[in-house]
Amino acid sequence: MSGVTGSAPAGPGGAEAWRSFGLRLRRWRRRAGLTQAQVGARVGYDHTAISKLEHGSRRTPLPLARRLDDLLMAGGDLLAACEAAEAREAASATGGTAGGPPPAAPVRRGPLPGEPAGGALLSMLPPGTALPTRLPAYGLACPVHGRDGCAVPALADVAELHSAFCALGPDASAHPALDTETMHALTALLAVCLRADEERGWPGATAVVERTLHAMLRWMVLPSAPYQQQLAPLAAEYAQSAGCLRLLWGRNGTAMAWLDRSLLWSAMAGHVGTEVAALSDMSTLARLEGDGPSALAYGGAIGQAAAGRPWAGALSDLYQARGHAVRGDAVRTLRHIDRAWSQLDRVEERDETEAPWLSVASVRLRVESGAAGALRDLAAATGDRRFALRAVGAIGTALGLLPPGMLSARMLFLARMADAHACAGDLSAAQAVAAPVLDTTEVTPSTLLGQELRGLHGRLAARGAGRPETEDFVRRLAAVVR
Repeated sequence: MSGVTGSAPAGPGGAEAWRSFGLRLRRWRRRAGLTQAQVGARVGYDHTAISKLEHGSRRTPLPLARRLDDLLMAGGDLLAACEAAEAREAASATGGTAGGPPPAAPVRRGPLPGEPAGGALLSMLPPGTALPTRLPAYGLACPVHGRDGCAVPALADVAELHSAFCALGPDASAHPALDTETMHALTALLAVCLRADEERGWPGATAVVERTLHAMLRWMVLPSAPYQQQLAPLAAEYAQSAGCLRLLWGRNGTAMAWLDRSLLWSAMAGHVGTEVAALSDMSTLARLEGDGPSALAYGGAIGQAAAGRPWAGALSDLYQARGHAVRGDAVRTLRHIDRAWSQLDRVEERDETEAPWLSVASVRLRVESGAAGALRDLAAATGDRRFALRAVGAIGTALGLLPPGMLSARMLFLARMADAHACAGDLSAAQAVAAPVLDTTEVTPSTLLGQELRGLHGRLAARGAGRPETEDFVRRLAAVVR
């Protein structure tokens, strides 16, 4: 990278805040005995970018601050300085103080995907849509009542509440009430969208989620109103879901924008579970884009965001394992997988209080599937079939743990298992496992499933050349992944 993504500091207070951070960065760099060029090379930037950060002429993104802190062994000092600079800049932009209520300005930062067109909510939902009768549902808890639970309005009432919520114009002068029934409706609607996409592969979920998100943005910037704090917990969930949906459907260019916004709102709401979910998706996105250092940085940030939580530690190690695996680093990959397993034994049911989405699929399932992905990636990078065979076993366990109805995850696991068989040299098994995926699923090349099958296609094409039984299947794969 030739430059940093953070924009120039806003206002004199913001400029001073980032100059203070830059001085601290320079001190830690010099204490480590590194030049600007050496630091830049190790975090993926050139020396001019590091120079701008040290002079305070550019903001330092929080993930980059975490990487710099780790590299320079600053013990959290640089991370804390970056967070303080962000708070001072925000307070300066609104004339407030860093210790005051969260300002409205940050919700306007950076461009976001445009608001999708849509008619009435009922016309946008799939036929036969059924709401949960109570919350929590599908890993989502009501921001008002939490794990204590609450009733969900009828579908017709949810549609009416959603319509009124989305009808708020950007220049509204009146401050309508944001009642608990609306919060129940919006939470239940997100649960419906996520379940429908998982069980039916429903691309329309993205439009409903993002339309609601844009309405939240309009509410959250109303002056002299508490809507930002009221909506932040649910907005963080919506933004993380929007980013995840964009990622699953291969729309990587806009996934990161929503995930970044989810981190902002998660921090505002103090919801570490949503922050971990967003960082997990960011690590996946970076890995798919071929940005190994960023994938590792986001994976490491999971453990920092939820320090001391075994469930988050296990996920952090898994995402770091996948980052090392694609680079063929067997020692570090296996070390992180072992650490994930060791932390799994300490996970308790109460962890669902911080991360309700863990109830949708158990932590053990996530560890099995994450380890399987890392082992498959390691086998592909090294050519060692032992890793491929271990991946086959882990995927088989994950499939056995998968709850009924999770069709998208099941197809993804089957495609990964087929690829692991191909990495192990068992082409017949690879075809047998992948065939039901092609028979029952409409594959879009840009989706995560499409990318899994593209890797399988490449390996079968390379290893099955000259085998008629393999070449026919390779041609069939080529038709859906190209």
